[in-house]
Amino acid sequence: MSDESTGHGNSKTSARDLSPPDIKQCCAAVYDSDAAKLLLGGSFHPGGVKLTERLGQLLDLKPQTRVLDVAAGRGTSGIFLAKRFGCEVVGVDFSQKNVEDANCTAQEMGLAERASFRWADAERLSFADSSFDAVICECSFCLFPDKQVAASEFARVLAAGGQVGLSDLTRMETLSRDLDGLMSWIACIADARPLTAYVAHLSAANLAVRIVEEHNQLLAEFVNGIRTRLLAAEIAAGLGKLVLPGFDLDAAKKLVRSAQEAIAQGKLGYAIVTAIKPA
Repeated sequence: MSDESTGHGNSKTSARDLSPPDIKQCCAAVYDSDAAKLLLGGSFHPGGVKLTERLGQLLDLKPQTRVLDVAAGRGTSGIFLAKRFGCEVVGVDFSQKNVEDANCTAQEMGLAERASFRWADAERLSFADSSFDAVICECSFCLFPDKQVAASEFARVLAAGGQVGLSDLTRMETLSRDLDGLMSWIACIADARPLTAYVAHLSAANLAVRIVEEHNQLLAEFVNGIRTRLLAAEIAAGLGKLVLPGFDLDAAKKLVRSAQEAIAQGKLGYAIVTAIKPA
């Protein structure tokens, strides 16, 4: 994978030129990188664990609930849910390194019996039908190349009466060209969809949508935080105290400025959607 395809270069390559497996590998590589940890901080989605807690409340998680966390990253949300609600969480991610880190963290926190992680493709979940009482997917559904297949997989592994909870980036159909390239894809922007499209994907998977909540301000705060960290990284790099090989700070700053403008114009937002599998 070149610097372009990892979003670190002056990319003229469109993500739409890549195959779905390449996109998945590319995003997984970026999200387990040091640059992602530096710029995104402790949580890789707007609202952090407070919004994860809100999602858990909407899904009515309880100690006996078995939860699948799809695209679990380093396990921050899954481990939080296991601790906060006492439920059992199985997290899956496309990055083997993220899986290893998440299992280490769960072990260190004494939560390994309730929070475990393994490699899996969201569009081909390696679980039997009706294995879980709840499925969550935070700020990742927008990255899946075939969203309808992923939604159908969520429905397949849910038991009757189980619920799906998505939190994700929403966008108007038309954005500036700065927000339609490969780096934007990795930043969840390029293939994010209008809120109505997420509802339609869940409905087409025979899931009944229950709750829709918009949390656009949390996205604004999240992007502002990235801008602050970028400026700090630029200063540290200028002083020779930070090295991020191949990472294009100027391109990242340009992306953040464009995202802030789109949020202010109401073209980018963030929302929670929950849906239930009919009994």
